Amino acid sequence: MKKMKAQNVKGTQDYLPNDEMVRKEITKVLEDTFVQYGCKPLETPILNYTEILASKYGGGAEILEEMYTLSDRGGRELALRYDLTIPFAKVVAMNPGIRMPFKRYEIGKVFRDGPVKTGRFREFTQCDVDMVGVESQIAEAELMKMALDAFNKLGLNVIIQFNNRKLLTGMLEFFETDNKWINKVVLILDKLEKTGLEAVLAELTELGLQASTIKLIEQFLIESNNKSYSYFEQASQKNILVKQGIEELKELEMYLEYLDLKEQCVFNPFLARGLEIYTGTIYEIFLADQSIKSSIGSGGRYDNAIGGLMGTEESFSTVGISFGLDVIYSAITASNNIFTKNTYVDFYIIPLNTKKESLLLACYLRRKGYNVELELGNKKIGKALDKANKEKIRTVIIIGEDEVKNNQFKIKDMASGEERYEEFMFKS
Repeated sequence: MKKMKAQNVKGTQDYLPNDEMVRKEITKVLEDTFVQYGCKPLETPILNYTEILASKYGGGAEILEEMYTLSDRGGRELALRYDLTIPFAKVVAMNPGIRMPFKRYEIGKVFRDGPVKTGRFREFTQCDVDMVGVESQIAEAELMKMALDAFNKLGLNVIIQFNNRKLLTGMLEFFETDNKWINKVVLILDKLEKTGLEAVLAELTELGLQASTIKLIEQFLIESNNKSYSYFEQASQKNILVKQGIEELKELEMYLEYLDLKEQCVFNPFLARGLEIYTGTIYEIFLADQSIKSSIGSGGRYDNAIGGLMGTEESFSTVGISFGLDVIYSAITASNNIFTKNTYVDFYIIPLNTKKESLLLACYLRRKGYNVELELGNKKIGKALDKANKEKIRTVIIIGEDEVKNNQFKIKDMASGEERYEEFMFKS
């Protein structure tokens, strides 16, 4: 028999108990924050029809190249979801009776056959909040505030960069970019911070844009005043998208300023969010210390997806934000903050020739609502205490024969070393 090599598929990984406990704590903080903001839970299938995920209202050509596809026994073309956004849009399209505004959260696995790097995997967990039925930029402001609240609870200092796709698309039109190349140019501009100005200009030249258009784009990229809305005034008088984009950005900034969020939320006129789905405000969340270069959250407004999946031209005001659990986990473990502590075990019971009595006490404490681990491996007291230290378990209960005779058990605080006894009636 040929020996198999035990290994994970590239871009996937196992999370052993200590790691998974940290991930569960992160998930709990995010979920509690979502609920605090009035979001309702939703769960959607991992398997979807390829036609839905590959529609023009999905992630766009770049994401579709990374989509895992398969077929079932009936020959139906299926795909694994690559995000939680299109499944959400599908739910709203299938349930026209949903009361608006509708705000939901979902935490689940998604799959992309893309490049693997730090914080980027092929199987990963997204934590999403989306709302439909709110036209005002107050929706974006609330989601950005929610994100800042969540990361503050997680002990991570972040910066949110934001822009507007109407502004960016309108500026490209103003520069006389051929309409068929606008989405491609947006994708190229999205690489500006990663590859630099020269690489971006080289790609634009390879694309075959007019030299005059490339020159105007270059001037836009290097203009010192390009983060001031006054810079876009001339273009806004000639292009309706630029005008609408500026109006939406000003409305958003009004809310951000009122909430004292201007220092953590920064306008970036080149932020592109390459996905073709976006129609308005877009944003990405970065660690302030740049210890991880890629974003740890992102989102934006996508008003055409739900109507598109319904086969109509109807617009549904929809905005969402997504947090990557895996990259947040990488950031938190690197920072060695409080979430690396064991918070799952309230009591670790060590029996010393008192198995059935220790099991009785464990059942009693669990009924009281405590998380209890009972040592089942016959460890001697020294090795059991060593395990408690290594696994960062704060409180240990020791039950020996003398404790049983005296109807009591010993509690040891592993941090201070203090010991005390409490009464408990063991069965004779």
